[in-house]
Amino acid sequence: MKKMTGGISRRTFLAAAVAPLIVKAQTLGRGGATPPSERIILGGIGIGHRGRHDLQWMIAEKDVQFVAICDAWKQRRESVKQVVDRYYGNTNCAMYRDIREFLATRSDIDAVLITTGDRWHALASVMAMRAGKDVYSEKPSSMTIAEGQAVVQTAARFGRIYQTGTQRLSEANFVAANELLRLGRLGKVHTVRAHIAGGSAVTSREWAAGQPEPARDELDWDEWLGPCPWRPFNQRYVDGGWRGQYDFHTGSIGEWGAHTFAQCQVALGLGETSAVSYEPVAAASGDGMAVRFANGVQMVLQQGGWHGSCGVRYEGTEGWVACADGYSRPEVSSPALLADYTKLVQDYAARTGRALNHVRNFFDCVKSRQKTVANEMVMHRSMSTVHGANICMWLNRKLTLDPLKEEFVGDAEANRLCSRAMRAPWQI
Repeated sequence: MKKMTGGISRRTFLAAAVAPLIVKAQTLGRGGATPPSERIILGGIGIGHRGRHDLQWMIAEKDVQFVAICDAWKQRRESVKQVVDRYYGNTNCAMYRDIREFLATRSDIDAVLITTGDRWHALASVMAMRAGKDVYSEKPSSMTIAEGQAVVQTAARFGRIYQTGTQRLSEANFVAANELLRLGRLGKVHTVRAHIAGGSAVTSREWAAGQPEPARDELDWDEWLGPCPWRPFNQRYVDGGWRGQYDFHTGSIGEWGAHTFAQCQVALGLGETSAVSYEPVAAASGDGMAVRFANGVQMVLQQGGWHGSCGVRYEGTEGWVACADGYSRPEVSSPALLADYTKLVQDYAARTGRALNHVRNFFDCVKSRQKTVANEMVMHRSMSTVHGANICMWLNRKLTLDPLKEEFVGDAEANRLCSRAMRAPWQI
């Protein structure tokens, strides 16, 4: 996938230079196989529970070849290698502990799957794009507004393709709901509702008691922490207990809001801006908070209201539509709204040229160099709304965000929370 001048890929050139007189049909791409020159060479960074789902989704694509895993935890990298080698029937998947070595030495890799904990998403994305890789990053894809800005700037500077893992933007039910809003069938939309997770928006700053640190090859604790402040090792963090911690997590609002805010903002045509007005609520989770966009539409953060996770609901003067995971079809105020459900989805696909498959959309864009559905700007602007809501809850006061300057109006304390110090050497 690396290009030479004249439109000939480096791999195609090298293959031609050393090709034998007789080659197998599979090598040429016959019989349904993808020729090596057209394959996307993929690597992984920090693949755990959620990442295993993404990995299995990705390697099923015929034009993708997964070749290497980088993870600070030996147990995880060996587990991924086992899955990949079993899938391909070989022992070729390489393993790396240090992300710097991985990115510096694997110039053959076109794209990376990043499914670390939240603290690493933006930094790993920036490092990978600087190394010439396209990026698919799990959500929440930034911990601060400044991190999101860095992802956007790096993608532009290095000409990289970026997709955040808000896969519902590529699922038929959510697409149909968005199309009802876009086509005006709900009338004038005044309110959208975004599902947020349980727990608290105000995450803990307490540290767990220290435990003996494992050998570096077993678990590189310094690299696992990455840009976060140093703290003593505790296995609970590594096993998933990092959630609910200020240094590691975006709280109840970011956990699902990373999905649902992006969904709402894209549906409203506001994928390249953020909410401007934030007002705190008594509920520690942020349940019931209403943020407003410059066009007057309000987005209400809700824990309940759907019989499924990561739900959205759009309300207009002519009706409403709601959708969440597990719905067989979106729910609507009138059955007539979904009378042409199949056509709504088909017309969207024809109009945009996008696959109704989030990882396929990413790989198609790696080849075409077109923007993905959940590109870096969609990620950054929806996550800025997440961060604005979090900062509002932390400070417990009303805030106004200037979406052009990307700073809060007249509030120096809130603006200081738009970025965090990053521990050397893990800095953007």
